[in-house]
Amino acid sequence: MVPNANFPCLGYFPAIVRVECDSPIDALVAACIPRHEAMDLVAASWSKGGAACIVATLDGGRQVVVLRTPEGRWAACNAFLGKLCATHQEAERRLSQLLKHSRQGYVVCLESG
Repeated sequence: MVPNANFPCLGYFPAIVRVECDSPIDALVAACIPRHEAMDLVAASWSKGGAACIVATLDGGRQVVVLRTPEGRWAACNAFLGKLCATHQEAERRLSQLLKHSRQGYVVCLESG
């Protein structure tokens, strides 16, 4: 995921893809966010010009991220925000340690604003 030039990056984190969907709402629901909350999250992202990723914390503390893939789909991912990485390369190393069995993952830039 390429950082947006309009917002400074607070840090990078790895995310492992669970499923890809055609819409951000479907991806949030696939990540176990209730549909009405998913719709609220997507609507809130519109105020930022249609965010390329949406981070959420589920009941119980598990963090998920829904992000737009380079192909234009939406991926529901497990987010590993425990320790934000200072550089893209550091997050890439963490991601490579987490990936198993030909799973797909992304390095995500957590933006301020």
